[in-house]
Amino acid sequence: MTSSEISQTFLTELFDNSVLFWGLIACGMAQISKLCFELLLKKQWRPSVLFETGGMPSSHSSLVTGTAAGVGWELGFSNPDFALAATIAFVVMYDASGIRRSAGLTAERVNQIIEKNDPTLFSKDLKESLGHTRMEVLVGSLFGPAIALPGIVFLGSPLHIWKILGLMIG
Repeated sequence: MTSSEISQTFLTELFDNSVLFWGLIACGMAQISKLCFELLLKKQWRPSVLFETGGMPSSHSSLVTGTAAGVGWELGFSNPDFALAATIAFVVMYDASGIRRSAGLTAERVNQIIEKNDPTLFSKDLKESLGHTRMEVLVGSLFGPAIALPGIVFLGSPLHIWKILGLMIG
């Protein structure tokens, strides 16, 4: 095989991966939905939430649960690859609501101490929105499969969608 054929094969396989595609779509849609939650819950229009960690829902949870559900759907829920995907999903969600959340709460306290004692100590506050509440993780974890599974089942991979739309031959 030539390098051109290898590159073409790689791209074809990548764009034919519906599990990856719909996991990423679930992540992106969760991130975009943060705008709506920000507007509804905090009555603020802040497009910057699109580029922030933390908040409702957890887009990381959407990504890992959507991908894990897709792996289970494609390969079978008794497949060891699904077990691996589910285990990684649990670790990511535990980390988001545990370790990263604690780091954010610690940053909040440090910022308060600095503001009270010496605001000139740091030029910029520590980032406080790092992790998620359990509810944010739960909503994200439900959001992922709710987006990914119908996408995989009814629409398929980007390659399949392009073929349906007549944008690709073959």
